Amino acid sequence: MTDKIKELMIKYREIIIYLIVGVMTTIVSWVSCFVGERFIFDVNSDWQNAVNNTISWVISVCFAYPLNRKWVFESKNPKILKEFIGFAGSRVSTWILDVVIMWVTVNLLSMNYWIAKIFISAVLVTILNYVFSKLFIFKKKPENA
Repeated sequence: MTDKIKELMIKYREIIIYLIVGVMTTIVSWVSCFVGERFIFDVNSDWQNAVNNTISWVISVCFAYPLNRKWVFESKNPKILKEFIGFAGSRVSTWILDVVIMWVTVNLLSMNYWIAKIFISAVLVTILNYVFSKLFIFKKKPENA
């Protein structure tokens, strides 16, 4: 039984570590959103909702990049700045998705901010961030290349 679990852990290591890093990044993002929502912004205002989510996005991208680079995808790319720009750039699309989801759900549909953030936005953003990182940012080059 333990051999089977070890085998599965090895096989799915990248996804498991990605989910752990993703949870940590999500916590950082939500804490910054919470601070903004409670103490700085009125998230029922369209522009303040967008600013709050944007600040949270910047903080979470800066937090997530080194963890994804080192632990999840084990990147050895010497062009760190170029890789970071690609990482941040790929996250722009999911930032836009987050802002649109939050605007539609909170400002148009009057959904609770945290229900929309946790159950709709976070799920879609997490999946797309993994796909973009795996396919474009930290894509492994063939050994013979």
